[in-house]
Amino acid sequence: MRDESIRVRPATERDVPLILALIRELAEYERAPNDVVATEDALRCHLFGPWDATNARPGPAAECLIGECDGRAEGFALYFSNFSTWMGRPGLYLEDLFVRPSARGRGLGRALLRRLARVAVERGCGRMEWAVLDWNQPAIGFYRALGATPMDEWTVFRLTGPALRALADEARPAT
Repeated sequence: MRDESIRVRPATERDVPLILALIRELAEYERAPNDVVATEDALRCHLFGPWDATNARPGPAAECLIGECDGRAEGFALYFSNFSTWMGRPGLYLEDLFVRPSARGRGLGRALLRRLARVAVERGCGRMEWAVLDWNQPAIGFYRALGATPMDEWTVFRLTGPALRALADEARPAT
C-alpha cells in the first residue's frame, strides 16, 4: 500500500541548511557526531554551484533527494555517479540515506531508494551501490528485503587528511 503523504523531490539550494542538519542527525545515529566537518558553503558549492575552470569537471559533484512525509522533510539520499570498468557502464553510488526515526516504517526509505533506482535506470547505470555499517542490522535487513546483496568479499579503503596529502605531494619517479 502506498502512503500518499510521502513525497520525494530533488533538493534545491534552499535545502542546504536542511541537508546539513540531516547529515548531522545521521552522524549522531552512526555514533560519530563529531566527525561532520561539512559546512553549508561546502554543500552549496559541491551540490549546486558551478565548478570553475580550475576543477577537473563541470557540474555538481553530487546530487540529493529530499523525502517528505505530510509536507515535512524527514529524510534524504545523497548520491553521485561512478563507473564500472568491468561493466563498461556508469553506476550510481548512494553516499548517504537517512530517515528520521520518527518517520521510519512509513515507506520513506523505500520511496527514496525507488527514486534512486529510477534515476539509475534512466541514466543507463549497470548498478547502484552503497555501504552500510556492519552493526546496523535494521538497515541491513531493509536492504536485503529490497533484493540488495552484500559484497562480503570486498573491503572498503579510505585515504584522507595527512595521508591523502602526503601521497598527493609525493615526488614523481624519474622517467
